[in-house]
Amino acid sequence: MNAKEKNQVFAYDTTLRDGCQAEGFSLSLEEKLQTAVEMDRLGIHYIEGGYPLSNPKDAEFFRQVPSLGLKNASVAAFGSTRRAGGEAGKDAGLRALLDADTPVVTIVAKAWDLHVRKVLDTSAEENLRMIEDSVQFLKSQDRTVILDAEHFFDGYCENPQYALDVVRVSVGAGADCVVLCDTNGGALTSQVAAVTAEVCGQTNASVGIHCHNDCGLAVANSIAALEHGARHVQGTLNGLGERCGNTDLCVVLPIIELKTPFTSIGRERLKRITEVSRFAYESGNMMLHGAQPFVGSSAFAHKGGLHVDAMLKDSGTYEHVNPADVGNERRFLISELSGKAAVRELFGRLGMSPDKNLTARILETVKEKENQGYQYEAAEGSFALLARRAGGTYRKLFGVEGYHVSTIKHGDGGIVTDATVKLAVNGHREHTASEGDGPVNALDGALRKALEHHYPCLEKMQLTDYMVRVINPKAATAARVRVIIQSADETHTWGTVGVSENIIDASWEALIDSIEYKLLLE
Repeated sequence: MNAKEKNQVFAYDTTLRDGCQAEGFSLSLEEKLQTAVEMDRLGIHYIEGGYPLSNPKDAEFFRQVPSLGLKNASVAAFGSTRRAGGEAGKDAGLRALLDADTPVVTIVAKAWDLHVRKVLDTSAEENLRMIEDSVQFLKSQDRTVILDAEHFFDGYCENPQYALDVVRVSVGAGADCVVLCDTNGGALTSQVAAVTAEVCGQTNASVGIHCHNDCGLAVANSIAALEHGARHVQGTLNGLGERCGNTDLCVVLPIIELKTPFTSIGRERLKRITEVSRFAYESGNMMLHGAQPFVGSSAFAHKGGLHVDAMLKDSGTYEHVNPADVGNERRFLISELSGKAAVRELFGRLGMSPDKNLTARILETVKEKENQGYQYEAAEGSFALLARRAGGTYRKLFGVEGYHVSTIKHGDGGIVTDATVKLAVNGHREHTASEGDGPVNALDGALRKALEHHYPCLEKMQLTDYMVRVINPKAATAARVRVIIQSADETHTWGTVGVSENIIDASWEALIDSIEYKLLLE
């Protein structure tokens, strides 16, 4: 870590420790190891693996991580300073950090004297000795030492001299980087800027920033700290973390590379950040955040007719960066608000060249269908089929004669769903059945049995998401529902939609569209 490289910002990821404290987010050992691989490929400089003494999974992670052969990242073990009144060389926590055998060790220390008195139950002077002894001991064991000055900004607000003493003692003991932490996430950007500037003005050592997002300012505060002298930024993938989360590396890194004079992972690696963001969501079994800046599925989605028309003339009219720079893609959404320009653009992607009359007719059909409850923003597959039917280029590859679904709950609590389908395919009548975890799963299984030997490409297709929305809830049990099914193969992802008063029938419509669109892609 070279503090003299003025424009280099070191990226420190704590998804595997701080991020795993987020409600509803958890990673298995294998997922933690694979996430480390993905972060290494992204070019992250430091990967915090966890606290070796906290649980067996973290301890096993440190045992296995050397076998990954990481090329860009240094792995850090996380812990705290020695206990009050103890000796650093005999402290179990510090020994565990050394036993993790990582090149980097990160220790957290109290920078707010309120915490020293009420949480550590020790004196301000002893806390400084704990910091000094711990850093010196770890440095004597040939480790890179990063010190997280916890609650630094709150501490500075109440007792600035003591907070600065924490930095002074840490640097004097040999810490390679002192990280200023907004642990409660309550600091304002102006405060972070001013305090960071003062700290950097008093030391030549490397200074970092670690922000929580409780005021929605974690990214802004991190950028402000970098602009005022910090050169090390901590955060998590997708901003995961306790309470409102941490600085989102999937947002702050694009800002660093594309909006500031600084560099971190480099612009070429930045092109992978959307992929890594979505990998993290999938690994944690979490829904994607569509409106997430830079990497969200809606980050470069355009819906209004005037917007789309302008975008087709010059993409800079409604985009502040090129989506390709962050590995994302531009999308023009089809809805009742869309203009003819959006429809024509989507036709182009489908390899169609409709005349003005057909374009207008299809747009009117979309508006009528959306009035019935259909929605095509997330259902490009269904729109493509609608357009081909209207344009006379649709080719029916199988006919549906009917389906049947039954669900039986046994006395022991077990539930079994059976589905049968009858299709006409290539001159053959197919009548197949399948069991599933629910109606959609059972219908999908029965359809595959009927179709895969006619169309082997369906073996590479899978359903990835299933969403249901009640359209007119005031109708109670007679309400219409909209079902969106997301599907994917090795190279494409698409959505389809179905609408009905019967949730199974709406699901069936979306399911049939998903299969037909896959066959259209071939």
